[in-house]
Amino acid sequence: MRLSESLSSPIRRISFYTAAISREIIPAQFWQLRKNNMFSSLLTNGLDEISRMRINYYNKLSPGTLIEGAPSLADVPRVKSYYYYDLRRDLRAFDHSLHIHSLFGDINYVPKVPSVLKSRPIGDSNSNSVILKLNRFRHFSFYQDPICFENKRPHAVWRGVVHNNMRRNLVEFYGDREGHNIGHIGGRFAAGPSKPRISIYEQMKYRYIVSVEGNDVATNTKWIMNSNSVCLMPKPAFETWFMEGKLEPFVHYVPVSKDFSDLDEKIAWCEDNLQDVHQIIANAKAYVRGFSDHLNETLLSLLVLQKYFERTGQIDPAPFSRDLFD
Repeated sequence: MRLSESLSSPIRRISFYTAAISREIIPAQFWQLRKNNMFSSLLTNGLDEISRMRINYYNKLSPGTLIEGAPSLADVPRVKSYYYYDLRRDLRAFDHSLHIHSLFGDINYVPKVPSVLKSRPIGDSNSNSVILKLNRFRHFSFYQDPICFENKRPHAVWRGVVHNNMRRNLVEFYGDREGHNIGHIGGRFAAGPSKPRISIYEQMKYRYIVSVEGNDVATNTKWIMNSNSVCLMPKPAFETWFMEGKLEPFVHYVPVSKDFSDLDEKIAWCEDNLQDVHQIIANAKAYVRGFSDHLNETLLSLLVLQKYFERTGQIDPAPFSRDLFD
């Protein structure tokens, strides 16, 4: 493993907490003024259609939605610090007398009350799940891939904890398959011997990187789609700020069945259709770039919260709300 890789996580953690604590020191009035300035620009410049779609995709609440027993913004539980500080960076722009329900961690169900969270099931009945960009330290880390597709090994790779039967099937069927580098590093559903951890840069030496959901979303989907490798995965059942529900098979990734019985067949298809594969990789990278404008990402987070407070009757609609919020 490269020295830079071995140091990256501790350094990134220190950077994360340093930035988080620094934001807490700055008076809330600063963040509220910044939000007001950003919102004022909407009256002049409006918002592009993709950004508008994203706001209403993350937050599907209807007017008059009730929230009972929600803590104030000042009393949001101080647990799971990555989640807490990611939420605080946006909440500080709003009056702390407002109220909000939040759920931290891997959420694979729709809560009974409207809650901001990291992940939710994909579908039409998830309006109580309001997505924000939480735990971005883990879920929104991207890496530069120095190897072009043709110079990679024409096999599949996967490492992970075996949380479910899907992951166990993958390891049982392909853990000993020649050429592939597929194995588990433990987990309650694990069977057979484990394999050593391998770095993201080692995984990017393979043309095909498998993505499998665990407790909720598959964390590696995002960085795979920013690489020069192909993302092989079953159709997602859960989604985050990355809008996994918007990913299209054979456009952004190559689909495989949930039991992975067609994994080798899909790899053979890729090897026979390299022009299509290059287009899929290009599409995936373009999709990732849609999340790279940090200023716009901040604006969208604030607008998702603005809609939450408006739709729960806590603040009056802003002048731009009728045009932006479905």
